[in-house]
Amino acid sequence: MGETFKRIGVIGKYGDPGVADTLKELIEFLDGRRLEVILDTSAAEQLPAGMAPAMDRHELAEAVDLAIVVGGDGTLLHAARSLADAGVPLLGINLGRLGFLADVLPAQIQHQLGQVLDGQFREEERSLLHASVLRGEQSVSESDALNDVVVHKWDIARMIELEVHIDGHLLNTQRSDGLIVSTPTGSTAYALSGGGPLLHPTLNAIELVPICPHSLNNRPFVIGDAARIEILLRDGAYTQAQMTCDGQVNFGLLPGDRILIRRKARCLRLIHPPEYDYFGILRAKFGWGVHS
Repeated sequence: MGETFKRIGVIGKYGDPGVADTLKELIEFLDGRRLEVILDTSAAEQLPAGMAPAMDRHELAEAVDLAIVVGGDGTLLHAARSLADAGVPLLGINLGRLGFLADVLPAQIQHQLGQVLDGQFREEERSLLHASVLRGEQSVSESDALNDVVVHKWDIARMIELEVHIDGHLLNTQRSDGLIVSTPTGSTAYALSGGGPLLHPTLNAIELVPICPHSLNNRPFVIGDAARIEILLRDGAYTQAQMTCDGQVNFGLLPGDRILIRRKARCLRLIHPPEYDYFGILRAKFGWGVHS
């Protein structure tokens, strides 16, 4: 069978020398199949010079037809935000424990990656969120998130006050430590620890999960992903807050800032081996069905 993907981008966990052995094995495997390999600068820094040409992330996104991410779910989250606009499919090799996103283990590279390269794989579309911060009428920050956008207090013990609107309609005014706005993909991350429900990744939904709300009546809430969410940071003597995307991108907020959140037009294309089983990963991660 001919190769489904011909130009392969390789992205490594930034600043982690522990990925070098897996990167070398991966490149040798791809070279053995006579595929063109392009390294992201994060991967090139971990390898001897000359193993493969290197490009910055934006150049790589336009040059390859598959990106392989070596690291873990955090590394894949970072790559997803930078590659989704180019429509590049991502496959993750997880160097730690089995991940929700990066689900190929290093010991399975030759078998599972061989299947993918032969055209035997499952492809999913995962929705992302786009968040912008308006200060007055000026946009002062823009970012994407595959897991979640979180508006939360920063370096203070006091709660912050948020006004939440959905499609121009007031949902509530809440005093809390913050608010998590999550995709279905992110429902197994911070939103879960905040008491939110698990959402299957194929659902067209967004969940809003308050963080330690003052009122116990303020509960997690699920809405359709066509909704436009606006969060107003209300003024207070002790207001200190920030917006965080995927736990990786932070932006300091001021009282009166409005955070606009909507589903991003482009989805992430996520590639899995043919035996991928989302429910099996849930069982493994949460220990469902395991008798003590």
